[in-house]
Amino acid sequence: MPLHPQAALAIQRAGDLPTNLSPAELRLAYETQRLILLPEKPAMAVTFQLSIPSDYGPIPARFYRASKGADPCPLLVYFHGGGFMLGSLALYDTTCRRLATNGDCAVLSVDYRLAPETLFPGAVLDAYAATRWAFDHAKMLNIDPDKIAVGGDSAGGNLAAVLAQMALDSGEFKVALQILIYPMTDQSRAYPSYERNASGYMLTTAALHWFMDNYIPDHANRLDPRASPMLRPSLQGLPPALVISAEFDPLVDENEAYAKRLREAGVPTDYVCFPGMIHPFFTLGGVVEDTAKAEALVGAAMRKLA
Repeated sequence: MPLHPQAALAIQRAGDLPTNLSPAELRLAYETQRLILLPEKPAMAVTFQLSIPSDYGPIPARFYRASKGADPCPLLVYFHGGGFMLGSLALYDTTCRRLATNGDCAVLSVDYRLAPETLFPGAVLDAYAATRWAFDHAKMLNIDPDKIAVGGDSAGGNLAAVLAQMALDSGEFKVALQILIYPMTDQSRAYPSYERNASGYMLTTAALHWFMDNYIPDHANRLDPRASPMLRPSLQGLPPALVISAEFDPLVDENEAYAKRLREAGVPTDYVCFPGMIHPFFTLGGVVEDTAKAEALVGAAMRKLA
């Protein structure tokens, strides 16, 4: 279908992401651009900021719980998007609150280290350490360690997919569900949608390459499954997945391809492509109604864990 009018309005208000700024300037511009497009922020029964210890330094995080239940509840460990260079706990505060409400669950939002100050695999190491910490402290957080999901959008979706693979390999904890929202799954090559959706849809292919060059400047490292989870030889044994994509996204072809590989490996996988939508629509709920529909899909997946 053609570009959705609400997506077109979001593009008009925000424009394409500039790539000629310093990291600090870009982060400020990005947050200013996105804050005006966020939906209403729901109240939480429990929310607090914390610092997760790790071998790489403290990892800032924020915990949310929609309702004050006495029983342990499912947890979604969430990694924000932003091309491994952008995004923050503050920017994703609204999104995480809405996910906690939709899923009637707890959410742990993780503020992993960003590029170019921290190169690959810094973000991966932070994401793994934070998720392992959540499992180790399930009792303190009043969450069910058998019902912990990992999820994220864009770069965060990449980290969630990688975490599911790493947890399977290490055996240190078991991920119950992976929620991958237009994830970067293959940083080793370009897919046809890189050209088909190259510009005019908020995330440009030029910006995508720029993010990769800043996060993984060594092209050989892009063949590492911790950078490109698509390149893992076998996807058998991974947890069930929900993969959400957008029609007018440079990443849509690799999103569909990863969902197909998961299914072929016997992994229960729900794949939903939103027609007429653009890459960041999951965080454009102030303008785009499909944001709420995608949030409802995530919420339904989390409620199934309860």
